[in-house]
Amino acid sequence: MTILKNWLPAGRWVEPALAAVILIGIAYTGWFLYENQYLPQPFFYEPTDIYADWFNTAFWARNPGAYDAWRTVYPPLSFVIMRIIGIDRCYPDRRANDFSPGLDARDCDWVGLAAIWLIFVMNIVLVCYAYRKIDRSTAWPRTICVAMGLPMLDAIERGNLVILCFTCLLLSFGPLLKSARLRWVATGLAINFKVYLVAAVVPLLLKRRWRWVESALLSAVIVYLLSYAAFGHGTVVEIYNNIREFSDAQASDIMAVWYSSTHQALLSLLKSDVFPMGLILGSRNVDLLLIIIPALQYTMQGLICLAMMAAWVRPEAIPSYRLVGLGILLAVATSEAGGYSQIFFMLFVMMEPWRGFGRRWAICACYVLAIPLDIPIDKLPPLVRNTYIGDTSTFVTFYVMVGPFVRPVIIMTIGMALALVTIRQVWSDVRQQGWAGRWRFRRDAPLLPWVRTPSPPGAP
Repeated sequence: MTILKNWLPAGRWVEPALAAVILIGIAYTGWFLYENQYLPQPFFYEPTDIYADWFNTAFWARNPGAYDAWRTVYPPLSFVIMRIIGIDRCYPDRRANDFSPGLDARDCDWVGLAAIWLIFVMNIVLVCYAYRKIDRSTAWPRTICVAMGLPMLDAIERGNLVILCFTCLLLSFGPLLKSARLRWVATGLAINFKVYLVAAVVPLLLKRRWRWVESALLSAVIVYLLSYAAFGHGTVVEIYNNIREFSDAQASDIMAVWYSSTHQALLSLLKSDVFPMGLILGSRNVDLLLIIIPALQYTMQGLICLAMMAAWVRPEAIPSYRLVGLGILLAVATSEAGGYSQIFFMLFVMMEPWRGFGRRWAICACYVLAIPLDIPIDKLPPLVRNTYIGDTSTFVTFYVMVGPFVRPVIIMTIGMALALVTIRQVWSDVRQQGWAGRWRFRRDAPLLPWVRTPSPPGAP
């Protein structure tokens, strides 16, 4: 512990050095793409599927069957937005013969392609501006980590609307908007892009921000009703059933471990007879993993729940961005939402000051998660694949990588570290002020250090 404390405090060079490693990884990725016409691991394993999430969504936004034929898990807002962003003539009628849902539109819909990269650049600017307001000395390294790291690059490669959802989340809880009402609208939009971001709002109940939480959730309901009326499809029952089917399919898919934020897919494979994990790892190691992995998950979940309980006891001692980040961490590390979902909790971890071992560990871990490189363990036989970048066929070599096994553990340690920091802060405050100190909490206190929240009439 002493050695780590002597190393981690050197924040002046640690964060810039880790950000430089991320830039080196980006440069390597660009060189690899130029030489091989496809992206290296851990980017998506199908080189012809680049931007698929964006253009497939745009296709089904203009054709019937998004919820019954395509079985999408997206709320209607995504399809309403995709109807606006794009060129209609680039998307054929679904009833026509010989169509490729969405992918053929990549060579036609230049508006969609431009929108992906414009949102990417906009997010870089907004994140940098937000972090400069919080701490100018660490703004650039943390901007590189959050807005240019592997999770964001993976979202760009997939063309996933998580990039636009990230913008809304930043506006909701970052230091860019002063109006609480505009923040409520941004929160409602974010939840309607990614439903699991409800986990970012509910923890604020621990801060006694009743009105803020109620207004944000009401905004989400209003946005859903308006987008449902505009699109005409996407009932709550349809979305729920599709999410359940998608989760079951992900659990049984070996490729779900490619770039994930949890061990859920790995656990399903270890328990399944479909893939012979016992022959590869040995039955004893499989049994050991089936004990260790759930134990780590339950430990993280338990610590976060204890931290939430501690925050309820002394809400004024814990910053709101910590509770928001822990809520998202609990959601992301419990149910597999894709590797790009890491950008949500990374946004809030990077709001932490470089102080104390736990916070420094969490910050450094986020930098490691953002490095767009992986370490190969074993080599698989090369396969012939079509590529979108080079518009040709080439041999693609896949590897068994360290990342799918280590990355979820790193995420769990971030949750554990921040939960322990929270519990310690509350305990220290209680020792200094006593248990009665919790009644000193001002119920009209600002939600975040940089935002004014309207107080109810008659509030002191």
